[in-house]
Amino acid sequence: MLQNSIFLLFLIIALGYLLGSIRIKGMHLGSAGILLVALVFGHFGYELPSVVQNLGLILFVTSVGFLAGPEFFTHFRGGAKAYVFTGAVIIITGVLTALLVIYGFGVSPDLALGLLTGALTTTPGLGAAIEATGSDLVSVGYGIAYPFGVISVVLFVQFVPKILHVDMEKERQELAKQNVGSKEIGGEKAIRFDKQGLFAVAVAVLIGLLIGAITIPLPGGASFSLGSSGGPLIAGILIGHFRKIGPIDLKVPGTTLTALRELGLAFFLAGAGTHAGSGFVEVLVQNGAMLFVYGAIMALAPEIIGFVFAYKLFHLEILDTLGTVCGGMTSTPALGTLISSAGTDDVTVSYAVTYPVALALIVILTQLVGTMCK
Repeated sequence: MLQNSIFLLFLIIALGYLLGSIRIKGMHLGSAGILLVALVFGHFGYELPSVVQNLGLILFVTSVGFLAGPEFFTHFRGGAKAYVFTGAVIIITGVLTALLVIYGFGVSPDLALGLLTGALTTTPGLGAAIEATGSDLVSVGYGIAYPFGVISVVLFVQFVPKILHVDMEKERQELAKQNVGSKEIGGEKAIRFDKQGLFAVAVAVLIGLLIGAITIPLPGGASFSLGSSGGPLIAGILIGHFRKIGPIDLKVPGTTLTALRELGLAFFLAGAGTHAGSGFVEVLVQNGAMLFVYGAIMALAPEIIGFVFAYKLFHLEILDTLGTVCGGMTSTPALGTLISSAGTDDVTVSYAVTYPVALALIVILTQLVGTMCK
């Protein structure tokens, strides 16, 4: 069984990268091709163990945290208002569209919340919605909206620079100037356990899971936690910023972080896709294709409005804006695509600043709506 799962995992990844490499008018799915292949396998009854998706997400967000860490606090101080506000606008827009679908089109709250969390590709939000409603329809809605939620943002971050005729080289230079202050460890007595930095990554994951397990009670009996995505991201940012604990050197080479980030993303998409693909077509047939339209609206409205607020109101640089949209949409695959198309890891900083804000809000608001609409 284990051997079959490993074979399936790497078959999906290989086929996904082949599909993702196909370019149409300069745009491509990239790693999101893995999701589409996984959805097909999931539809035909092939499913990967949950640990694949969870491990992938943890590796991805921890690596992103390390990459963003050196400039995170400088970046946050310089644009905290823009990132926090944009993240909030994206999530609130999504919740308002969900309420419109509930009260305007008569879709059940359980199904609508599933569509919302799928459109925003947020597993913690899914868990919060299930906890608040106690309904299996939440997972059904999630599975319907999730594919479009992923692919829409992946295409959005490629499409917008082409529409605006962005000079990528100029934007990379501007972003590099903005992200200043990479810190180096002084002295020669720092203790280093391995050259590849895997010890530091393991420490960050362990600390992150502990952070993610902290539960904060909310009014009405609900609760909030950063979970296995937010916790490792925060730990990666902190360790990536300070780069040591006492005499212990916790620097991680960029090559290691890039490899772990890409591997984590591939694992996450393969696992999530097979789970979302199970029963996907049947659910659409039973509940109507309009559910797909509702999910599309819940994905497109937040990303477009969030982009306008960040770019026009707060005048963020275009790559900074797109990183913020990825963070606000809690879109792991879109960040991977943005890094590839932008040609720089600097976009991870705005993502990392915005992501925790969006994550906290979506968990709180889905629980609130789920409780109110019971």
